Amino acid sequence: MRSSVQETPDHCAVEFAMEMLGGRWKLAILKQLTVGTHRFGALMRALPGISQRMLTRQLRELEADGLVTRTVYREVPPRVEYALTEVGHSLDSITEELDKWGRWYRETVRPEAPSGPRPSS
Repeated sequence: MRSSVQETPDHCAVEFAMEMLGGRWKLAILKQLTVGTHRFGALMRALPGISQRMLTRQLRELEADGLVTRTVYREVPPRVEYALTEVGHSLDSITEELDKWGRWYRETVRPEAPSGPRPSS
């Protein structure tokens, strides 16, 4: 379980940001949502290797931090959609730059590194 954002020291903005965005999946989820609203199943398919439980947990944390909205439609079967909030969209350029850097690093610095999901430790 992560610590409360309120418990993060005021002196370190990077630590504060990492508390909200850290972990293997959050930035990948945000990157997927930069292009628009997604349903849960679409996010599962777009993020191979993430478990249903982990995706649910990460989406709940992103929602609690005000980065993602969850909209439930009263239909049968129920439909739930996730989208970035205005605050979430403020990270668009950051996720894009991290994506570019990751591609550059994989192709230039570590071309032998596997491109698929990492094995669990």
